[in-house]
Amino acid sequence: MTAPQTQKPFVAACVQMRGGRDPVVNREDAVRAVREAAAAGAAYVQTPETTSLIERDRTALFEKVGPQDSDATLAALREVARAEKIVLQIGSLAIRDGDKIANRAFLIDAGGEIQASYDKLHLYDVDLPNGESWRESATYSRGDCAVVAETPLASLGLTICYDLRFPALYRALAEAGATVMTAPACFTRQTGEAHWHILQRARAIETGSFMISAAQGGRHEDGRETFGHSLIVDPWGRILAEAEGDRPGVILAEIDLAKVADARARIPSLSHARSFSVRRA
Repeated sequence: MTAPQTQKPFVAACVQMRGGRDPVVNREDAVRAVREAAAAGAAYVQTPETTSLIERDRTALFEKVGPQDSDATLAALREVARAEKIVLQIGSLAIRDGDKIANRAFLIDAGGEIQASYDKLHLYDVDLPNGESWRESATYSRGDCAVVAETPLASLGLTICYDLRFPALYRALAEAGATVMTAPACFTRQTGEAHWHILQRARAIETGSFMISAAQGGRHEDGRETFGHSLIVDPWGRILAEAEGDRPGVILAEIDLAKVADARARIPSLSHARSFSVRRA
């Protein structure tokens, strides 16, 4: 396992959005909020899952998305990262991938270049108690590789939304050197009220890492309702910053990687893990 980095503290920001069905409006909202975060001193800014488009209708979704090379939101946010000289994580964009769509995160460096991308590993196929039913696998392609992105600020473990429920992914990212875990999301209100804070804090505690998770929030044009409450959590599980409910806005917190080293030294569970078999008795 790679030792935690010792870079200087930096300010991180989450952009909370209430995306809709118009990619142009969503793009303008994202650009404005990222610039606001940079002006407030953020060196790293994260937008939520599905930054460019919230559209549940499959036909309409395919009509509005295209390949990565022609994605206007990606191009606009790359230019913002370059102009503001920030590390920018686009929580995810819907990108055409053959006969399906990739739910793809992008990490943009301070020069506006794409440093890394990550396709969501775990697709949200669930039936909730309130009658909501989701089948992401009918529309989205599955990722097949976890990603740790090295930046001048920190080593970032890239995940998206439903990935949050799979702790083995975060342990693997930590063992590969990640000190900051990211989980931009479009969490439903029902599951968010029950599990959002618990899961975020648990992933931070289990891995001795920061969690930074920008979220969609509120009632969207396609009828869904998302939880919001974007969070920044420290390696001891303490909430450093939280968005005001489901309202769009920006939150900021200082990220000091010395806290990662301290938490992992105090409770070295990453190095204590043992392989084992399971016996049915």
